[in-house]
Amino acid sequence: MAADTLVIVESPAKAKTIGKYLGSKYIVKASMGHIRDLPKSQIGVEIDQGFQPKYITIRGKGDVLKELKDARKKVKRVYLAADPDREGEAIAWHLAHYLELDDTEECRVVFNEITKQAVKEAFKHPRPINKDLVNAQQARRILDRLVGYKISPLLWKKVKKGLSAGRVQSVAVKLVSDREKEIKAFEPEEYWSITAQLATDGATFEAKFYGEGGEKKELPNEDEVKRVLAAIGDHRFVVEEIKERERQRHPSPPFITSSMQQEAARKLNFRAAKTMQIAQQLYEGVDLGKEGTVGLITYMRTDSTRISPVAQEEAREYIASAFGPAFVPETPRNYTKKNANAQDAHEGIRPTSVKYEPEAVKPYLSRDQYRLYKLVWERFVASQMTSAVLDTVTADLTAGGVTFRAVGSKVKFPGFMKVYVEGNDDGVSAADEDKFLPPLAKGQELKTSSIEPKQHFTQPPPRYTESRLVRALEELGIGRPSTYAPILETIQKRGYVALEEKKFFPTELGDMVVAMMEEFFPEILDVEFTAHMEEDLDFVEEGKADWVKVLSEFYGAFEKRLEVAEEEMKEVELQDEVSDEMCDKCGRPMVYKMGRFGKFLACSGFPDCRNAKPIVKDVGVACPKCKKGRIVERRSKRGRVFYGCDTYPECDFVSWDQPVADPCPDCGELLVKKRTRSGATIQCTVCTHKHEEQEQEEA
Repeated sequence: MAADTLVIVESPAKAKTIGKYLGSKYIVKASMGHIRDLPKSQIGVEIDQGFQPKYITIRGKGDVLKELKDARKKVKRVYLAADPDREGEAIAWHLAHYLELDDTEECRVVFNEITKQAVKEAFKHPRPINKDLVNAQQARRILDRLVGYKISPLLWKKVKKGLSAGRVQSVAVKLVSDREKEIKAFEPEEYWSITAQLATDGATFEAKFYGEGGEKKELPNEDEVKRVLAAIGDHRFVVEEIKERERQRHPSPPFITSSMQQEAARKLNFRAAKTMQIAQQLYEGVDLGKEGTVGLITYMRTDSTRISPVAQEEAREYIASAFGPAFVPETPRNYTKKNANAQDAHEGIRPTSVKYEPEAVKPYLSRDQYRLYKLVWERFVASQMTSAVLDTVTADLTAGGVTFRAVGSKVKFPGFMKVYVEGNDDGVSAADEDKFLPPLAKGQELKTSSIEPKQHFTQPPPRYTESRLVRALEELGIGRPSTYAPILETIQKRGYVALEEKKFFPTELGDMVVAMMEEFFPEILDVEFTAHMEEDLDFVEEGKADWVKVLSEFYGAFEKRLEVAEEEMKEVELQDEVSDEMCDKCGRPMVYKMGRFGKFLACSGFPDCRNAKPIVKDVGVACPKCKKGRIVERRSKRGRVFYGCDTYPECDFVSWDQPVADPCPDCGELLVKKRTRSGATIQCTVCTHKHEEQEQEEA
């Protein structure tokens, strides 16, 4: 029987998976993403005519569109099955316009997961195109175009050609810039700790200074430490009070887009863009051999933690079977929205079926697909399990009126922790719950093995990593699930921030653009203003606000700011920092430039001389191969750090791991530093010698 229905999705992978489920009556084609957009050569918005956009066909889409139009002529019905969000709705609307479909008819099909059951069910309930969703996407696109195409020419004229300002990206740059100012202005404060190693019946444990006279006290300086140590003197520590309590630890909710990006950064070392790329592959479908192509996870652009009752029930049955009834909570776990702006149209990110265990599908996945899928699967299963139960013991110990406190904990019942525990940004595993404390009795005297005072200094707030910046944007209500990864990519490509050792630093250019924007366009950089705009766009999506009115209210004030900036913004010349090095091609001085992977050296004679080279950092180790050169840090074309001899190409020594100065104590060969999530390990490159890197206390 000839096919009589055309289905259009965005990608060939999605088309392949859906085509298999629908059968021979359906032709499934891919639009390859958006087919129309605003022109790049002009603003493309008729501001005086109600902000009407002037869409054009995206260059290079001619063949795809011809194929879709030809297929349209051969069928009775067309269904538009783009992704279930603003962007997907806009793609469907543009396709309907191009193929001359009536968008008030039931031509739109949406599904949250690409499984046979979900897809077949979705095709039983087609609906008209949702104009509110389309208008929300259109308003966002026009708003971003107005900001970008009105401010950017000003920056070209006053600062440097090729610069751009974006509505949300500018706020992200400001967050990085402000954090750097905080760090530079930070004044460390001294504080001390005292740790006692105590013993009872052959068992030793640790206690820390708590206070005096039953009250908590700080140790601001060495004089105070000496006074406390003098008070302890030769007194023996006595157990004064023991508090035992049982506490529960609850599982984390299923992933939303931002939490998946954060956890993949912490546990898998993935960039946000990479996480989304792999999640897209898992969503669109993976070939599982005899079972064919299957979508393994639900839609990955979501800020809702809601889970369907069917998925909950399947998870509960699996947990009871795999771990036992004690691991299944009495009632299914439901998680509330994380923030007021969260859209509940989608579910949280979960496996399409828990029966697809990570180990079972591993042979069909790439290494990275497997690692991300395992993370999603474990997080979801754990989210539906019982809480962990921990027994905690707090013991107050006194000597000479000075109180030390020892804390112990033991996992009484692991609950969800048997499957998964959330990481954190400091690389410390939250799973390390067991902390030994021997049995103690009130009034018991203890032996003191050692008492060690230690000086510390308060630390400045940490620089943003990708995961910290995503979390900050989300908490401030800026950006939406689909925009986090593109924001991070854009601010790096534009040279406003640099990512060094996984931390964001503002560039001179970034600081300058932020300063100019703060002076002339303060609303664009205002966090509350931007979050309010995002809220207004959500109202448009819900049909509670008119998109033209939202744009009109913004543009009225924005236009006045533009006029002032045009008159008063001063021209700025970016001065390159001159280095001590001379160009080995033309003899002119080399200058420092900022690239995507940090600073590099370029000839000041550009464009006449295009000589450029990386800045090499000496790691303080002689080359183990040629014995003449020094080991320096370099970067590959993809920005990955490696180590090589500075006499290259004469010596071709290279290592991904950082060599260390001392030879192996066992065989005398080269030692290298292997980085792990919890710190660094020193390993021999020849024998099996290995030891932990000694931490140095910051002075």
